[in-house]
Amino acid sequence: MGGTFDPIHMGHLILGEQSFEQLHLDKVLFMPSGNPPHKRNRAGRASDGQRVDMVRLAIEDNPHFELSLAEMHETGYTYTYRTLEELKEQNPDTDYYFIIGADSLFTFDEWKEPARICRACTLVVAVRDHASSDELNQEIKRLSAEYEGRFTLLDTMNIDVSSHQIRSWVSKGKSLKYYVPDPVISYMKENGIYRKKEV
Repeated sequence: MGGTFDPIHMGHLILGEQSFEQLHLDKVLFMPSGNPPHKRNRAGRASDGQRVDMVRLAIEDNPHFELSLAEMHETGYTYTYRTLEELKEQNPDTDYYFIIGADSLFTFDEWKEPARICRACTLVVAVRDHASSDELNQEIKRLSAEYEGRFTLLDTMNIDVSSHQIRSWVSKGKSLKYYVPDPVISYMKENGIYRKKEV
């Protein structure tokens, strides 16, 4: 599962756990994406190191969750197809599943080298309330034909929380209890992440 994880929250963790159970996976790799040097210190955001630390803290008590730094490059953003191809090259006997949200499914044509992504993995689509199952199935059918891809729908509960929402709550001093793992909440407080800077 890739993402900025800025910050990681319970929705990400539940999605990872449901993928593990439903697809009978060996493990789930949480793969924070890197930022290029010119975007390294974005206002109001966590640094690359802080995002990695928060993922590590969030998953440390789950034996089948693992942190992967495959997309943390000094040069910044990497392309999904390259990451997947490198993983396949390193582990040719491993079947990879790439977990995406329903919103990503509808923009999949715009990704770099979608056919190469499809060759390297099965795409796992997490269902959200805003997309009907008919729409999702039609899009999966179209993309499967277009890119000879393997797509599978994940039967997930809809956790209506986003990293953007979490950042907004922190800046307003709202409680994150039950939305973000406790060790991550403590880390954010200790490091003053997402708090409004005093003028």
